Amino acid sequence: MSLAKRTMLRHLRLVQGFTRRLSTSSNSSRTTSKVIGGSSHLLKAFAMTSGAAAAAWYVSMHRTTTPAACEASISPGEFVKGLKEISLEEVQKHKSKSDGGIWVTYKGGVYDITEFIENHPGGESKILLAAGGPLEPFWSLYAQHQEEFVYSILEEMRIGNLKASDKEALAQKDESDPYANDPARSPLLTVRSQKPFNAEPPLELLDSEITPNDLFYVRNHLPVPKVDAKDYKLEIVHRDGRSSALTLDDIEHKFKPHEVTATIMCAGNRRNEMNSIKTVKGGYWDAGAISTARWTGALLSEVLEELGITEEGVEHIQFEGLDKDSTTETIYGASIPADIAMDKKSEVLLAYKMNDEPIPADHGYPIRAVAPGIVGARNVKWVGKIIASDKESDSHWQQNDYKGFNSSVDWHNVDFSTAPAIQELPVISAICSARVEEDEVVVQGYAYSGGGRGIIRVDVTADNGSSWEIAELSPADPNQKRNRVYGWTLWSATLKLPECKKTMEDGCLVL
Repeated sequence: MSLAKRTMLRHLRLVQGFTRRLSTSSNSSRTTSKVIGGSSHLLKAFAMTSGAAAAAWYVSMHRTTTPAACEASISPGEFVKGLKEISLEEVQKHKSKSDGGIWVTYKGGVYDITEFIENHPGGESKILLAAGGPLEPFWSLYAQHQEEFVYSILEEMRIGNLKASDKEALAQKDESDPYANDPARSPLLTVRSQKPFNAEPPLELLDSEITPNDLFYVRNHLPVPKVDAKDYKLEIVHRDGRSSALTLDDIEHKFKPHEVTATIMCAGNRRNEMNSIKTVKGGYWDAGAISTARWTGALLSEVLEELGITEEGVEHIQFEGLDKDSTTETIYGASIPADIAMDKKSEVLLAYKMNDEPIPADHGYPIRAVAPGIVGARNVKWVGKIIASDKESDSHWQQNDYKGFNSSVDWHNVDFSTAPAIQELPVISAICSARVEEDEVVVQGYAYSGGGRGIIRVDVTADNGSSWEIAELSPADPNQKRNRVYGWTLWSATLKLPECKKTMEDGCLVL
């Protein structure tokens, strides 16, 4: 290691020590001695404090010491003559110390951050999410990295140039692949399936009332359709078989925009925990198959009313997506009860914006049916047809999937016709991060219930239920009315640890 790098790491350790003392004296959350998961609110506060101190250190240090990478005024990530070329494949092999070091990329540069990990002001857990891959997605989330002194520290760890051909290779796709039109995704997501694409964010990043679009979990059943907004038309089939059609412009401008903060959760969320009781069929999900956004669109009730569709003779509103299996022409479909779909208070939307931006391709561009309080499987993406009917959708996913049974039912004896299609989900809560301090543990997570039912309390225990602490709640939208609480509630709690529990190795922390 270079003298400059050793000096840098030593000063960063001093900075961290200073920050711990400063945080304690100001009665704010202390920097932890051990991290289990991550707590972004704490990490952000720590990063900002230590970042300011590190900036002051950087100025004084560089009066006498100049990193070699900065002598030629090299911008971060630019090609550096004389450094070896490293392939992306090689970078991806370096995700831990046992792999020969922890490598990351930034633009066209490759960096070995192994010795910097323990000194990262934001903690180890988050920087390790970038191991073997690019830094850009993380730095776009945490803007404090966009500073000259950070770039200079990074360049001190430069070990090579990223192979130029890798950029072209990443852009190339097999046109014969039905998934060739699938969009690029954030490398922050934990991929559960590539084709069709299913992914969830790391739990430690579920720390914001509103989930950024790039971090919103993705559950696709089929390839993402390529839709040209200019050619898009939504077909609406009346009860008597007549059809109407609306363009995207019609939906955006003929109806008053309505906004609702709503959480969407996959019915399989936390399936990995079910497997600890009995192996279940279906894709693997941790507790991250849930996200919250501000959705903007036309109220479905107003659209149907404008077209003259009433509840008379209508029991179900069916949705059909534009995504399909090219080999069988099977399309994704689902339905929700008409009394929900046609009730303005239910706030069901034909949504065209997600967090004030056009809905991304993975989430239903140009139009997604957003049914607040209803399981994700019925929030149909890329909606191409709506049918007012006296019957449920006959889609496979409505009739032979997303239904609940007792633990004695398995594939050999299941009768899907005996169970109703899941619509609203029961109350759920999850711990997303836990940080052990001297004699305390700071935990954070989310709680959610379907059907518009709000969370009134979250209790947490660190001693197997001998005592319980009431968590502090932070609802996604505190202005939502009773029985119309469609967003999740984030929570946090600080608990005293019994002497024998301080390592948390026995997993005693429960909700």
